[in-house]
Amino acid sequence: MHKKNKLFKNIWIIAFVIFTITVGCEDRNGITFPLESTPPVVNSTDPTNFATGVAINKNITVLFSEAIDATTLSTATFILKQGSITVPGVVLASGTSAIFIPSDNLSPNTTFTATITTGIKDLAHNAMAANYVWSFTTGATADITSPLVNFTDPLNAATNVIMNKIITVTFSKAMDVSTMATAFKLMQGTATIPGTVTYSGTTASFTPTSNLAPNTIYTGTVSTAAKDIAGNALSSNYVWNFTTGTTQDISAPTVILTDPLNIATGVVLTKKVSATFSEAIDASTITTATFTLMLSTTVISGTVSYSGLTAVFTPLSNLLPNTLYTATLTKSIKDLAGNAMASNYVWTFTTSAMPYTVSLSSSPAVGGTTNGGGAFDSGSSVTVTASPNTGYTFSNWTENGIIVSTNSSYQFTINGNRNLIANFMVASAQYSITLSSNPLVGGTTSGGGAFNSGSSVTVTAAPNAGYTFSNWTENGIIVSTNANYQFTIVQDRTLIANFITASAQYSITLSSNPLVGGTTSGGGSFNSGTLVTVTATPNAGYTFTSWTEGITIASSNANYTFTITGNKILVANFTASGPSGPASVNLGSAGNFAILAGSGVSNTGVTTRIYGDVGAFPTATINGLLAGNVIGILYTSADPLVGAAKNALTAAYNDAQARSLNAISLPGQLGGLTLAPGLYVNSTSTGISGTGANGILTLDAGGNPNAVWIFKMGSTLITSTGTSIVLAGGAKWSNIYWSVGTSATLGTNSIFYGNILADQSITLTTGATLRGRALTRIGTVTLDTNIVDKR
Repeated sequence: MHKKNKLFKNIWIIAFVIFTITVGCEDRNGITFPLESTPPVVNSTDPTNFATGVAINKNITVLFSEAIDATTLSTATFILKQGSITVPGVVLASGTSAIFIPSDNLSPNTTFTATITTGIKDLAHNAMAANYVWSFTTGATADITSPLVNFTDPLNAATNVIMNKIITVTFSKAMDVSTMATAFKLMQGTATIPGTVTYSGTTASFTPTSNLAPNTIYTGTVSTAAKDIAGNALSSNYVWNFTTGTTQDISAPTVILTDPLNIATGVVLTKKVSATFSEAIDASTITTATFTLMLSTTVISGTVSYSGLTAVFTPLSNLLPNTLYTATLTKSIKDLAGNAMASNYVWTFTTSAMPYTVSLSSSPAVGGTTNGGGAFDSGSSVTVTASPNTGYTFSNWTENGIIVSTNSSYQFTINGNRNLIANFMVASAQYSITLSSNPLVGGTTSGGGAFNSGSSVTVTAAPNAGYTFSNWTENGIIVSTNANYQFTIVQDRTLIANFITASAQYSITLSSNPLVGGTTSGGGSFNSGTLVTVTATPNAGYTFTSWTEGITIASSNANYTFTITGNKILVANFTASGPSGPASVNLGSAGNFAILAGSGVSNTGVTTRIYGDVGAFPTATINGLLAGNVIGILYTSADPLVGAAKNALTAAYNDAQARSLNAISLPGQLGGLTLAPGLYVNSTSTGISGTGANGILTLDAGGNPNAVWIFKMGSTLITSTGTSIVLAGGAKWSNIYWSVGTSATLGTNSIFYGNILADQSITLTTGATLRGRALTRIGTVTLDTNIVDKR
């Protein structure tokens, strides 16, 4: 795409952050306390190192271990190269993240190298200890998959929705925020409801200008104007309905966690003070006037930020050692519905003793530089690094004349002051490698420069379009026919990479129909006249039918071989095979219940909603769950009807555990998979973990509304934070059964579908949503601000 269009499309991803910080602070006695001195490190990259098949419209992102000074991030410190050619683009930064946005699409089927240099510094001006380098290889195509709506709040057909409700939509991937305002609408009949649209993470929120009308049907719509950051639009409008009740949210927000905890001791002097609330807060009410930190009667200067459910107070300078501080959140803080805190929230903590000092020096002084010294709290993990100057190599670290490490990067736990010396020695002789291309327009070379005698060196030749690599020559003699030529250097060398004109090339583009039916391989770019084989591999529940080119059947063989004489676009066609899964499990009267337990039900959070009956037998204890939380019957005693339902549950659980016909092996990690109907068996544990596409399990019915899945595991079922299940091809949650040998746990803010039949207990952590039933034979069902819907 055009450079300007691509930059405008991505510019919203990360805002610039420019923050100036003074190194060190002085207390009233004239003692100086240095700021945090740990160098930042790279925690993760996207794409990952050695990744393949990367989309050609990919933006390159890096996540650091701490917040980075945005003024140190640029195309000089965040570099992307194709061979020796620097890729043009822009670098944006925010907090702990940085992103490189190429000016145009990357070249297909090409290896790129990204570098984060030591010019990057954290907010305390600590530089990276060493350059961070990784590589990845592009595929042949851009990201063209349409985004999906994974979840709405309220759910479709929801009733008794509060009148001051904020309407949210969660997407399958990051969206272009600039498209949300026009794409996300709320209607009452033919009237458009006025309001504002905001966007964070993968969730868009619509806040009506005023309360919704009581007992009224509303329609939410996300139109095809909604696009992801690659410019892909929703494939069709997403429409759902809900009905309001007669009440609004009037509950006051509360503080559920602080860091440090109340009366904590030994708190580090660089501490940022944070508080987590029970619900989303109006960010405009979180200020330095409502979130304060004090030393006796003295107000500590600082800044306040808010994200998710957490507010953070960042002091402008280090805290004093061995000192009692008081933090306060005032009752002026309000939630999104305008409800204020019932009272001020106050807590105290005490800081740690004076930090220890790590002093660094070099021997000889011209031999190299050191990094990582400073002041640290007792018990801290410290890493110091030594970097030799030109003509020197690192030897060792010494302290009081004793060698303590021979690694240039030395890590230790500090429990006292330390005085370390980095020792360097004169490097061995160096030789130069000079590279050139023949013809000059034929391609590029990389890997030349100066090297120590005996070093292993690899030089690389990359042909330009219309050329192929032939050989490396030195003084007219061929020394290698490999584009990557490796050797040990013992003298100066002058090498020429020779290229020849390439024959015409054509591309083969492959796809699957339907997408979940199977996978394809063998596509790409090929010289004219090449014999090519493409392969179609069906997924479970599907069979291969044919290869088609346009409307013409090209082959009925899954392995299709042909000679390429032009560009080809081939589609592998698959059809659903056999019956759609096993027979369903008969829940009997247990099917009337959304929650059914053996030894009670426990709930935290006033906004929990259960659509269906709730009961426990023989222990009928119900804690924290009121009639207003349940749209159904709430049994608070050991009613015989609940006992009969428990007997039906036991029969259903035993039926599911006894299934074995046509069993399919159930992986331990289901994230990123698409599964057809069937009986899936695992003798131990299974679950969903990962992020992005790797945190989503797709269940595809292939168009059969009666498709059945039974997942049988010998031990636990555990899903991680933010993971989800997506139903496709007409799949229904009521035909999905999870037979759990021990206990099940659904992760924070996860989305789950199906009937959970657990032998022991079931836990839904904060914000988890279950479209189905939570039924356990022996233990408890534990809830925390959840939605469980069996309708």
